[in-house]
Amino acid sequence: MNSNSLKDAPYKNAALPADDRVKDLLARMTIEEKVAQLMGIWNGGVEDFKEEFFNDPARMKEVLGNGCHSIHPAPYPIKETVDIRNRIQKYLMEETRLGIPALFVDEGQHGMMRPNSTVFPQAIGLACSWDPELFEKVYSIVAHEMRSRGTHHALTPVIDVCREPRWGRVEETYGEDPYLNGVLSCAAVKGLQGTSSGKIAENHVAATLKHLAGHGESEGGQNQGPANYSMRVLRDYHMPPFKMCIDKAKPVSVMPSYNEVDGVPSHANKWLIKDLLRKEWGFDGLVVSDYYAVDQLYQKHCVAADGKEAAMIAFNTGIQYELPQGNLYKYLPELLKEGKIRQEDIDTAVSQVLKLKFELGLFENPYINLDDAIAVSKKAEHKSVALKAAHESIVLLKNDNLLPLPKDKYKKIAVIGPCAKDVYFGGYAGEPYEKVSLLEGIKNKAGKNTEVLFAQGCKLTTNTTTSYFNWKYDEIIFASREENLKLIKEAVEVARKADIIILAIGENEHLCREAWAKTHLGDNMTLDLFGEQNELADAMLGLGKPVVVYLMNGRPLSINKLAKEAPAIIEGWYMGQETGTAAADIIFGDVNPSGKLTITVPKSAGQLPMYYNHKPSAQFHDYLSMDIQPLFYFGFGLSYTKFAYSNLKLEKNTIKQNESVNVTVEVANTGKMAGDEIVQLYIRDKVSSVTRPVKELKAFRRISLKPVEKQKVTLTITPEQLAYHNINMEFAVEPGEFEIMVGGSSRDEDLIKVTLTVV
Repeated sequence: MNSNSLKDAPYKNAALPADDRVKDLLARMTIEEKVAQLMGIWNGGVEDFKEEFFNDPARMKEVLGNGCHSIHPAPYPIKETVDIRNRIQKYLMEETRLGIPALFVDEGQHGMMRPNSTVFPQAIGLACSWDPELFEKVYSIVAHEMRSRGTHHALTPVIDVCREPRWGRVEETYGEDPYLNGVLSCAAVKGLQGTSSGKIAENHVAATLKHLAGHGESEGGQNQGPANYSMRVLRDYHMPPFKMCIDKAKPVSVMPSYNEVDGVPSHANKWLIKDLLRKEWGFDGLVVSDYYAVDQLYQKHCVAADGKEAAMIAFNTGIQYELPQGNLYKYLPELLKEGKIRQEDIDTAVSQVLKLKFELGLFENPYINLDDAIAVSKKAEHKSVALKAAHESIVLLKNDNLLPLPKDKYKKIAVIGPCAKDVYFGGYAGEPYEKVSLLEGIKNKAGKNTEVLFAQGCKLTTNTTTSYFNWKYDEIIFASREENLKLIKEAVEVARKADIIILAIGENEHLCREAWAKTHLGDNMTLDLFGEQNELADAMLGLGKPVVVYLMNGRPLSINKLAKEAPAIIEGWYMGQETGTAAADIIFGDVNPSGKLTITVPKSAGQLPMYYNHKPSAQFHDYLSMDIQPLFYFGFGLSYTKFAYSNLKLEKNTIKQNESVNVTVEVANTGKMAGDEIVQLYIRDKVSSVTRPVKELKAFRRISLKPVEKQKVTLTITPEQLAYHNINMEFAVEPGEFEIMVGGSSRDEDLIKVTLTVV
């Protein structure tokens, strides 16, 4: 019997409320059909959805016969994606007993992770825009491109607070600050879902907050390593972005982290999922597993004897859906018979995903229109937003009056380095229709009378391709030192002919990425430039010509010598498909740089941990071999103009513990070029019942000022921003004096201060 025989069933009636439809459908389902709604299906092996799969009715029935929660990424271009997804939905709707459609899942941290999609700056770069409105726009475009191809559920955004820059997933995060991550994640979720009510608007998708909790500060920077931090550290630093986003943006789903805290993996942590997430925070959405995290309970963490016990532990913890495929939740019917899991928990989880499918309208219209998908992917607006995002995200770290370059001053420009000709996107990237390298961008912008020379200088790895699959390849093949020294020699000969050098160095997708297996590495023990890049840099600086350093990277790099000797340094991270155009616009002054760092750049991995919001006793005295100051500070970024801060005032100098206060400051553009400034407000609790950070970001605003223009900026401090977990682990505001600091970065000399008294 297929679903056509149930065409008059109440759950098929779109006029009924979703809850009524869920109740009717749930009552008709077998335990096998229910459990199928708790498991994803992954591409790989026979589920690769190739033609032979669709031509094998027995295999299709085996894989899809009871339905499924979701179908997970298969890396096909638009036409193939639309065709495969429509065929799967057609089978589920017409050939299964109940006709329950599937959710389709994709990644989208800086664009849809598929061919023919818009690629925005990687997350760590995009965050340097400090622009929530831009975030909402970017993620709205990501959602539209996803939905046009049939995606319903995005495993995005990553909102881990990153306090460990050796970690290969630094690039996927928004940086080291809880408040900034919270604000940007709210904007991302609103962009993805189209609302802040928890409902999914037309042309939008369900968002997933990940990874709860502590994932961004693992031991040794090892991906999935333990995060054994105190409850106070977790609550005050790692958890606030999740709580803020759940309160203010209402994401559809949350994904726990791979790591353990205090000996308990997050996928086995009942307190984390049931007590904190569900009861204390009131989250009523879906809790989905990270990929193969249930398997890890017995394969890696050793808190379960086998897969069946791992399934029992995870499901009883509150992990409702196993992704990407049901390796272990296939044991749930057996566990139910044995009385080891509850029918009520199964029915609740099934009801939640069915309600989502009804609210998305999938029972009425599960199919995708190819023409619409192509049209959406080619929207000119998407390209222009990608360029704007890159413009706002690039950070100028140093400029000794070299930049911007006059277009007609230099007759020959040498663009040198392993990051000049190739465009690296970072992990979880899609592949755009077109992309612009730094070399192409310089050539396009330099002018008719300027010759642009090129030399590779050295190689990072040798098995890179032009494909977005770079970060997925397990094997990394390093260039030989002999080969790189030869390339450096060739670069010197090329650069000697030029008037100025643009040196493009950093990392690629092999050198900074998610490390998910012993055969797929991505974390690093050092923050230094890889390979022979330092020698290439020395050779370029040794020519005595002006050098502009352009960094392309996924993690902070300890470029100490360059910071001293190079006259200009630009932090470009991975700027997406518009890399070259955006970089050239900045270098030649058509756009004034405005990005600010969202993560501290240490001078050495030996200084770690290093973050701006450290405790008073940390970073208190120098090391024997090095001082304790960072190379570049959180919130730091230069402009081609100057900004002056003055007249910092409190609306009231004294407030009660339950009151808010407005803070005003005047910001003036004292230079000759229009520019954007990011006004940052930090607080410090001068005396507290437990130690508090030397400063904490609590408000910010991006403003635009013309030359000599002055603007009064108002920022608000609420009781929530003054509160913390006190000696009794109560989240409360303590009376006393708070230092209020406002300026252009977290660096002390960039801040002006006033004192607020709380009574």
